[in-house]
Amino acid sequence: MTARVLIVDDEPFARERIRALLAGEPRVEVVGECGDGRSAVRATLALAPDLLFLDVQMPELNGFAALRAIGVEKAPAVIFVTAFDRYAVEAFEVHALDYLLKPFSEDRFRAALNRALARLEQGEPEDVARRIGALLEEVGGRARDGGRRRHLDRLPIRGDGRITFLATGDVDWIEAVGNYARIHSGRTSHLVRETMTALEAKLDPDTFLRIHRSTIVNLGRCRELRPLPHGEYEVLLENGTRVILSRRYRAKLKGRFGLDP
Repeated sequence: MTARVLIVDDEPFARERIRALLAGEPRVEVVGECGDGRSAVRATLALAPDLLFLDVQMPELNGFAALRAIGVEKAPAVIFVTAFDRYAVEAFEVHALDYLLKPFSEDRFRAALNRALARLEQGEPEDVARRIGALLEEVGGRARDGGRRRHLDRLPIRGDGRITFLATGDVDWIEAVGNYARIHSGRTSHLVRETMTALEAKLDPDTFLRIHRSTIVNLGRCRELRPLPHGEYEVLLENGTRVILSRRYRAKLKGRFGLDP
């Protein structure tokens, strides 16, 4: 199978680099280039490419808006190309969609291309459409919320050369480990390179609460509060884990359960 590729980026140098990296690749045929979202919509509908290298940040009609205009069912497989945008990268990872973060290396480019071509070989159009649709719904929800980040319902976990996804509802508690965080879920735990502050911002505050500078808990897993000296408490979780509620966070936790501070 030879994949028909359309390159979309408003920067001529970026389009040139992608085309150069694809040169000599026998599995692909570059059928066109576009420098803006509107021409990308027209070209995609006219040329029906199998794979789209799609820049996210473009004036007037960005990559997400272009996909909406194309229509999820008509959209080809997509490798998103983006400058640093933490929210966008998190969204791509959660929905298992390929992306290239500018500036990207040739190795990273080859890895993304190989994954996309493998998926095309396997023939997963319905699954691709579902994941793109979920991404656009999340992006649209963020816009309706005035640009505020929507809290994640799955966390990407990297390890063994792959990314798996952990439902946030399965998380019992999280502890700081130096510059990392350990996410506890049932009998397993996962070490991720995230600060507690970054994780706290991603999680739904109606479900998760920071109770110590080193601890975040799932409120639904809290079973008991036991007073300790100096105004601290011990929190007993449903799985028997005991964690400390520091004085700084005491009023917040008690307030969640309707208790006097």
